[in-house]
Amino acid sequence: MTNKWIKNFAEFGRAYHPIVHSLLLGTILARLASSMSLPFLAIYLAKHTDVGAVMIGAIIGAGSLAGMAGGFIGGTLSDLFGRRKILLGALIGWGVVFLGFAMSDSVLLFFLFSLLNGLCRSFYEPVSQALMADLTDKEKRFQVFSLRYLAINVGVAVGPLLGALFAALDSTLPFYITSGIYLAYALSLYLLLNKFGIRKIEGENKAVNTFASVWNVVRRDVVLRYYLLGGVVTAIGYSQMTVTLSQYVGDRFADGVALFAVMMSVNAVTVVALQVPFTKWADGLKPLTVLAIGVVFYALGNVGFGLSGSWMTFILSMIVFTFGEMLTFPAGNILTDRIAPDHMRGAYYGAQSFSNLGHFLGPWIGGMLLSGYNGKVLFLTMAVVAVSAIVFYARGERKLASIQTAQ
Repeated sequence: MTNKWIKNFAEFGRAYHPIVHSLLLGTILARLASSMSLPFLAIYLAKHTDVGAVMIGAIIGAGSLAGMAGGFIGGTLSDLFGRRKILLGALIGWGVVFLGFAMSDSVLLFFLFSLLNGLCRSFYEPVSQALMADLTDKEKRFQVFSLRYLAINVGVAVGPLLGALFAALDSTLPFYITSGIYLAYALSLYLLLNKFGIRKIEGENKAVNTFASVWNVVRRDVVLRYYLLGGVVTAIGYSQMTVTLSQYVGDRFADGVALFAVMMSVNAVTVVALQVPFTKWADGLKPLTVLAIGVVFYALGNVGFGLSGSWMTFILSMIVFTFGEMLTFPAGNILTDRIAPDHMRGAYYGAQSFSNLGHFLGPWIGGMLLSGYNGKVLFLTMAVVAVSAIVFYARGERKLASIQTAQ
């Protein structure tokens, strides 16, 4: 058993470029660090400033707003000037941002640092994905993106627990530790990128376009447009899990807060336990098929939330919903990867950040349905919304097939 485990680990090590391994580890650290501090930002602001709940929401939401356009900007800049500069700049910027959170006492500064936090994340995410794709053979990219999603959930599963522990010692300690993690990771990544000759890779792949020309190409790409619409619709359905579900469960049960905490833990544990076998199962399927199956799991999970009346059924519904996550996130990346020109891969991955519009619209629409009707209407409606995303992805695939036939 031990020899088999060592053999599998060795094969895993040889399967991907060392920088890909570094980025996977960095993804764990980045999500661990942010989830160790950001969930406690609202509590910190409530305790240490005079701002009300509306302003706290605006401060925290500013990061998502900045990230909508920031992903495309960061991805395009990485195509034009190289992945290394944008990645390292984002990580150093992140370190400064969390240092700023720890030291600030001004509402304006908190708002500005929240905007910068969103920009740093929107720069780092697509550029790290693009670099992983640069260094990985096409047939292995679905596996890499699945491992990346697994890494995200490992970090998110551990981070809040550490954050609660450190916050109990000192309310600013999680922010200082997060800052240190990002700066240390930036230094280690700088050394690795130099060691493995990233400048040569950048020289081979770097675009000779201008920012305007890249934007025009992306804007005119009808296939990408359909994929982005599918992503927005999917995000509207997915965002109910992170926002309105907590309100619904909290109102339905006396111990609803505890139930929601258990459900979120189940979500993370399910990903960590099953992402690898799910990836192996889905690896031989077409990306659209994987996406369609994932969206159906989303729909079934939402139906379960709407009809559940006990802890057990809510938890089972969360497991089914999580199956959708494990399939749709990496499959969506693969769809974008297939249509992205090599010299514009960063811009195309960055364009995916426009799907954040769904994360903005979802809680708003969900909140209206929950307050105007009830949870059953909300989640059954969102099940229909989730399934409708297949229409946009399928139209994108048909358009891509017609373009390839014409060529």
